[in-house]
Amino acid sequence: MRKLKLQMQMTLDGFVAGPNGEQDWVWLAGPDEVGFQKILDLANSSDTILLGRKMTQSFIKHWENTADNLPENPTYPLAKQIVSMRKIVFSRTQTAIAGRNLEVENGDLATVVKALKEESGKDILVYGGADFATSLINQNLVDEYYIISNPVAIGSGLSIFKERKVLKLENSIAFKSGKMLHKYLPA
Repeated sequence: MRKLKLQMQMTLDGFVAGPNGEQDWVWLAGPDEVGFQKILDLANSSDTILLGRKMTQSFIKHWENTADNLPENPTYPLAKQIVSMRKIVFSRTQTAIAGRNLEVENGDLATVVKALKEESGKDILVYGGADFATSLINQNLVDEYYIISNPVAIGSGLSIFKERKVLKLENSIAFKSGKMLHKYLPA
């Protein structure tokens, strides 16, 4: 059975975005080759990406532009991977969204995710957004959490944890940038 892996950037004070979805703080620590390789390895372990509707347009625009026009960009290998992967956007309001290898799913989240896990193939990766990640977490659909802790606090913002969730730390990796990648499993 395929696993659902949630990868999120998070501040020290537990936010995945600012109050209005800002993520400018993600780049404050600067680039990190080892950290980027871990993110690329995680993407390579998956063949499907799940996304929430609210973040999809900016996500698709960014990664398709990088893959098509910025071969010198350090994130180019990840962009090529993301663009080529199957992407499923969950939406209650839209039936079509532009993007390569992108499909829109309007069905029940838990039912669809459980069916996707039963399909053959590599694992399934979730990049967000915050509300979508919260829905997956609250329905106990996440099998592995990859939380990238950034050495910054922003004071207020969006959290993916709205209720108590006990997790078991499997491992942590510190990067030169000051970021840490923590892998957690449901306890």
